[in-house]
Amino acid sequence: MKVLIIGDIFGKTGRKVVKNYLTEAKEVDLVIANVENTTHGKGISLKHYEELKRMGINVMTSGNHIFYLEETRKKINELSILLRPANFNPYHPGQGSMVIKCKEKRIRITNLIGQAFMPHADNPYFIFEKFLEEKDYDIHLVDFHAEASAEKNVFAWYFDGKITALWGTHTHVQTADERILPKGTAFITDVGMTGPQHGIIGAQPQAIIQRSKYGFSAKMLPSEDNGKFNGIILEINEISNQVISIKRININY
Repeated sequence: MKVLIIGDIFGKTGRKVVKNYLTEAKEVDLVIANVENTTHGKGISLKHYEELKRMGINVMTSGNHIFYLEETRKKINELSILLRPANFNPYHPGQGSMVIKCKEKRIRITNLIGQAFMPHADNPYFIFEKFLEEKDYDIHLVDFHAEASAEKNVFAWYFDGKITALWGTHTHVQTADERILPKGTAFITDVGMTGPQHGIIGAQPQAIIQRSKYGFSAKMLPSEDNGKFNGIILEINEISNQVISIKRININY
């Protein structure tokens, strides 16, 4: 079984790149993408949710920007393949984990958010351990949306051998540390971003430089260019349900 994980889709350029990649991609069995920056760099609209679904994305994960657009907050309970972080405020709508069927396997996908340098969220360990008790899956895949690389590493090592794979999202900068941990869990600190290749983590540089150098507020606008595709492909043994290879993807268009 091959699972394609797509790094944070950013704006119009990201959507275009995903469409091009999926049109030309070799066969994969399951496609998971982080979509929280899909619409103009923040949030995902209902229109773009449907657009990505038509492209062939099977499960959509997210992070701290998932409720940026009010229409998404109001309708998320009706969006069957969209996840929000499971350790968000429990009063938030939406689901943080789901089980789907693929090639006769029950696959649980869980979305979590970190606590370091991020908006307040509940302890991800306590929330996640409840999902491990369910025993309703053969394969467990986790998107950990976090700022600090150390936080993502610690979490992956703690649950090594208890989950199939964990990948980090949020920083928009792909790390070159994809590997299989000692007890069998596949891990990469951050899968990166699918979007503009010449902006500052997706945004036009001018406004970001103005914020950083002068401390003035400036509206963030998505950069637009040919784009880049970041992600990973997991190859999972269908007998052992363990990852036998993790391959990083970094393509400039």
